[in-house]
Amino acid sequence: MSRRVRRKVARKGKGNVVSSFPGVGDEVVDLEPGGVVDWRSLPDDTIIQLLSCLSYRDRASLSATCKTWRVLGNSPCLWTSLDLRSHKFDANVASSLASRCVHLQKLRFRGAESADVLLHLRAKNLREISGDSCRKMTDATLAVVAARHELLESLQLGPDFCDKVTSDAIKSIAHCCPNLNKLRLSGIRDVNADAINALANYCPKLSDIGFIDCLSVDELALGNVQSVRFLSVAGTPSMKWSTVTHLWHKLPNLIGLDVSRTDIGPSAVSRLLSSSTNLRVLIALNCPIFEEETSFSASKYKNKLLISLSTDIFKGLASLFFDNTNRGKNVFLNWRTSKSNNDKGLDEIIPWLEWMLSHILLRSAESPQQGGLDNFWVEQGASLLLSLMQSSQEDVQERAATGLATFVVIDDENASIDCGRAEAVMRDGGIRLLLGLAKSYREGLQSEAAKAIANLSVNANVAKAVAEEGGIEILASLARSMNKLVAEEAAGGLWNLSVGEEHKGAIAEAGGVQALVDLIFKWSSTGDGVLERAAGALANLAADDKCSTEVALAGGVHALVMLARNCKYEGVQEQAARAMANLAAHGDSNSNNAAVGQEAGALEALVQLTRSPHEGVRQEAAGALWNLSFDDRNREAIAAAGGVQALVALAQSCSNASPGLQERAAGALWGLSVSETNSIAIGREGGVAPLIALARSEAEDVHETAAGALWNLAFNPGNALRIVEEGGVAALVDLCSSSVSKMARFMAALALAYMFDGRYHNVFCRMDEFALVGTLSESVSKSVGLDGARRMALKHIEAFVRMFSNQQAFAAAASSSAPAALAQVTESARIQEAGHLRCSGAEVGRFVAMLRNPSSILKACAAFALLQFTIPGGRHAVHHARLMQNAGAARVLRSAAAAATAPLEAKIFARIVLRNLEYHHVEHTV
Repeated sequence: MSRRVRRKVARKGKGNVVSSFPGVGDEVVDLEPGGVVDWRSLPDDTIIQLLSCLSYRDRASLSATCKTWRVLGNSPCLWTSLDLRSHKFDANVASSLASRCVHLQKLRFRGAESADVLLHLRAKNLREISGDSCRKMTDATLAVVAARHELLESLQLGPDFCDKVTSDAIKSIAHCCPNLNKLRLSGIRDVNADAINALANYCPKLSDIGFIDCLSVDELALGNVQSVRFLSVAGTPSMKWSTVTHLWHKLPNLIGLDVSRTDIGPSAVSRLLSSSTNLRVLIALNCPIFEEETSFSASKYKNKLLISLSTDIFKGLASLFFDNTNRGKNVFLNWRTSKSNNDKGLDEIIPWLEWMLSHILLRSAESPQQGGLDNFWVEQGASLLLSLMQSSQEDVQERAATGLATFVVIDDENASIDCGRAEAVMRDGGIRLLLGLAKSYREGLQSEAAKAIANLSVNANVAKAVAEEGGIEILASLARSMNKLVAEEAAGGLWNLSVGEEHKGAIAEAGGVQALVDLIFKWSSTGDGVLERAAGALANLAADDKCSTEVALAGGVHALVMLARNCKYEGVQEQAARAMANLAAHGDSNSNNAAVGQEAGALEALVQLTRSPHEGVRQEAAGALWNLSFDDRNREAIAAAGGVQALVALAQSCSNASPGLQERAAGALWGLSVSETNSIAIGREGGVAPLIALARSEAEDVHETAAGALWNLAFNPGNALRIVEEGGVAALVDLCSSSVSKMARFMAALALAYMFDGRYHNVFCRMDEFALVGTLSESVSKSVGLDGARRMALKHIEAFVRMFSNQQAFAAAASSSAPAALAQVTESARIQEAGHLRCSGAEVGRFVAMLRNPSSILKACAAFALLQFTIPGGRHAVHHARLMQNAGAARVLRSAAAAATAPLEAKIFARIVLRNLEYHHVEHTV
């Protein structure tokens, strides 16, 4: 940012946007390859297929287009299953759908608010209900849902904890739903004996029970549920394992048991395996006490599968089959596609295993203690998740994708992932699988797959694979989704991919820029997550010159300013400010800098954001103002918007802040101080002292930027006096002599040269006169102090200039007029970054006048500075040459080059500057 230099990327060719509805789009296009599709002529079954690929909202809307489609849109086959998670669901929506839900059998919802209005659907034939985000669901709501759906066969709530649901609700379910065969509840505080006995007495078909992550479960009562075939108590602490092993082995139908993430020990595992006659599968993943027994072997328990961290899980799963050859890591997929299954029990075991494993792996990935699973994730966990992503159960696929998105993350705050895990996913073909899910017409899968792609793409190798597999086009397409969750995760994927310079052009070509800008307008008042990701992606893209132009053309400037002005979320504010900073960083190549400044309210919003309590917001806002201050009109407008006061206050308050914030605060003041009016205002507002403090920073970028600001301020006599009074001479001398940054040393030397070139003699004398108000000794002390400061400053200026004085090259240049000799001196003296500095006519005139200064040190310093400003190839060299020619500098330079008393450095540097002026004059003439 300090130099506004951005790498550019060229990208050839254009990719095709992949449809979110694979198969259906192809079928429609094939109807009339050469012309427009006549929707009225489509066969009924094709229309129904199209409608089946839409969310319930889109399906209902499309059904309203004509009478024929309304009839087809109400077809019972389209309304046997309903997923309410993707959109807002309230009583009005439920009532509008009620007429279509007569035959509804399967329902998925999200949140207690949705559960409260389920009754308005009047779907009395419901067989399956599945809900998530049910923390606020109460006993009353759950009891009413059960009472109104007596035919219910399956009820699943989780994986979020149901904190407010108690055993009373479980009893209500038992009394109201006699056909219940599957009950899986997460996070119930206490599942007591009365509730479990009610299930045993009133639900004779109940074969699948899951009390997962519950604080307390009555083990004794569970032994009474004789019908249970599959049981999970995963994540339940403090189970009485002696009771479990004494009673549960007597359950006559129990074939699958999950005790993962509990404190079960090896002896309990051994007794369960040896004494449970019908038990075929025991899952004990992530059980610390059991895993301490490294010598435990399950091979002696014939026809029984133990799944734990220490077992070969895929080999064990293959052992369930009569023919277990060549199944490898595709065991689940092979089972689904196999035509020769003779074990009908697997039809129950495999789906249960898939569901439980997906749940266990997701919970383990979410655990803050997952660091101990490193080897498991790389060797088996990643492959298991990828295998589960191919399940025929939609909720299993979603959890597996969420697990992939989660298990790679080490530090969510700093977007840090485990590279080994990410590359394990890529190695096993996970990228192609995830992109396939992202193209699904089911929005839940789109969202979770996009989230996994986004997180994995933090790794550069994975990002490259995503791009090569067409992932950028898919994400750009998903970013246009009407589903906010899908659009949010897709924007997150584009955000992470846009970090790579090589992907920016491809994102723009895929229409990603316009999609991201449209997201901001579409969701401007409803979601911080989608807005932060969209603004973050645009910020990355705006760092590229070509993409920066596309962002502006797509309406990005207005969108980002709108966020900076109106959005209250800190993450959104930070990314919007960063995007504006990057848009303004291309002032030499496009008009975005001016465009941002001219957008109504932009500068005022950024000034206001510098007062944010959030450091990241303050940093990015100051950075944006720094870049914008390179434009003359913006510079004055920022000051008019209160920018000087705000930035001085920011500099005063950031002594303990991050180096990034300190650099940008100093940089913004540096940019504003180019104007003499602003420079005076900065001094009067108290900006000198904090800049001196920042000049003492050990961080190179910070003290270099502060030195630049002090250099500008020192041009004004009042500010020069303030620098002296605030102890700034010592800070500048220290920079001039010891900074590792050549630019910091250069600008510190120039600031000192301004202060002691004799122009401020009268000002300093008046300071001495004011000192006479005190005692005579104080006056003498100040006078001696100023004299000593001048000598110290000149000494270090001289040492700095001599750093670039190669005596052998100087001697050759002094004895020869050959261009090569001067070129050698130029190269050894050149400070590359100085070519980015731009001086005004007054500043150039100051250095030209300094060539006549009686001090030989200042003469050499002035000639050295003018050399840096006019070296061919510098960004503003032509501008400086023109100013010097207009001021008649050539005559002064020739005089300095020929002066007998001038130091050798001043003579040689003056000759080089003359040569540079001639070069620029010839170039201009040509």
